[in-house]
Amino acid sequence: MRQYLFLYLLFLACNSHTPAQEPAATPAADSSMVTLTSDQIKNAGIETGYPSTMAVSGALRLQGTIDVPPQSTVSVSFPLGGYLKRTDLLPGAHVSKGQVLGVLEDMQFIQLQQDYLLAKEKFTFADTEYKRQQELNASKASSDKVLQQSKAEMESQHITMQALARKLELIGINPERLHAGNISKTVNILSPINGFVSKVNVNIGKYTSPTDVLFELVNPSDIHLALSVFEKDVNQLSVGQQVVAYNNEHPEKQYKAEILLISKNLNEDRMATVHCHFHQFDASLLPGMFMNAEVAVNNATALTVNEAAIVRWQNNFYVFADKGNNSFKMLRVTPGNVNNGQEQFSAPGVDTSTRLVTKNAYALLMKMKNSAEEE
Repeated sequence: MRQYLFLYLLFLACNSHTPAQEPAATPAADSSMVTLTSDQIKNAGIETGYPSTMAVSGALRLQGTIDVPPQSTVSVSFPLGGYLKRTDLLPGAHVSKGQVLGVLEDMQFIQLQQDYLLAKEKFTFADTEYKRQQELNASKASSDKVLQQSKAEMESQHITMQALARKLELIGINPERLHAGNISKTVNILSPINGFVSKVNVNIGKYTSPTDVLFELVNPSDIHLALSVFEKDVNQLSVGQQVVAYNNEHPEKQYKAEILLISKNLNEDRMATVHCHFHQFDASLLPGMFMNAEVAVNNATALTVNEAAIVRWQNNFYVFADKGNNSFKMLRVTPGNVNNGQEQFSAPGVDTSTRLVTKNAYALLMKMKNSAEEE
């Protein structure tokens, strides 16, 4: 009996020194997966179904922004430095061609006018002297050398006067109207176009140099629509096709445009830019405004799904595949044409046998993103 008791105690002692096994590592969570409870699925109204193959015609849905071509954007500078004495401009203000944008003040404006008036007087004297020498030379009372010297002096003063006159015109002063009684210490900065102010880069009292851009103006009559189109859809578009554009705030208000140019280069997202011109200018369209657009295209047979099944996140498009047990996997897709609520799309590994979320897919997207933020 004692032997059995000894063996039993020995067995317990051996087991007490056996190192404990470490728990198995938990696999990392898949950031593209989201799981809901049955109640959550029911309350969110999530439904699933299968994509189908059908002919899609009608509209190719695109996104883009209101853009301004370089020739319609004007950066206003001034050829001479000066202190800004006055400006009433604010971004968004309408301006007319020739309107005063601001007033500059500086001593060099006075000096330039003084130099011109002095050069003008010297030219008048040199011209008179040259004519006098011509008369003396004709009667042999003056030598040819003196005549040539007076002519050179007259032409030199004429060049100086004309050069200073052009400088005055460059800063907006009419040399023909300038005299000793109206010398001004200020000059006006005038608007070169009709349009509106997009940027004001100066404030009153600031000294500006010739390289500074004081104001930026935009001619809104020539704004256009720049749309982004996927590489696979570029061949469906052509110059002259009609475009219907609208924004998210007022989708019922539509703007008609026409494709003018299709870029031959693709960006890092494999997308090309399509430039469209609006048929009629609308003052509510501002540069940088986000726009949606639809372009009529030819029929195409492709994989389609309810357009509510495709969600957009950070400029990419996704669907959710039903993986069973209330779990769903987010898959990136390439969208295409839309017709009667059905949207064309393509994605690796997705076909008509892939079960997808077809309704309220955005509820899954919000659940996934909120869960990621909480972590």
